[in-house]
Amino acid sequence: MRRTDREIKDTEEILKVLKKCDTLSIGFNGQDYPYVVPVSFGVARQDNSVVIYFHGAKQGKKIDMIADNPKVCVEGHIFYKAEPTQHGITTRYESIIGFGIVESAGEDEIIPGLESITSHYHYPDYPIEKCKGLPMTNVYKIIINKLTGKRNLAE
Repeated sequence: MRRTDREIKDTEEILKVLKKCDTLSIGFNGQDYPYVVPVSFGVARQDNSVVIYFHGAKQGKKIDMIADNPKVCVEGHIFYKAEPTQHGITTRYESIIGFGIVESAGEDEIIPGLESITSHYHYPDYPIEKCKGLPMTNVYKIIINKLTGKRNLAE
């Protein structure tokens, strides 16, 4: 990271930023080009690892790409009001970048994974078990190997 003065070094602080993000973009290794998809997500801790849950259909490009290569990069950010400075306009932000491996959530993780997603979007009591779309939904988890954070907030 070039601007180490903006680096967030504390893992708990990085997780706070991640949890403030509205959307997470996942970068997949495509055949000819990278493929980036914005997803709804939830965050959990498993043992000493950070796990990000997302869901999707049971078939499609994303699913094919996971099967071909489960290594992914994730990105999330929050932009704040840009402020004029003596050098121009500076955007205030917080962001995370992570690297990890995608795998299907185990049978015992499907409901907790979906609950982490609905909780992230302010519906902690949503009755997931009653959702008619549940049988058509796959739940995935990204086990994060490396997570970095950066911020530039008003001084």
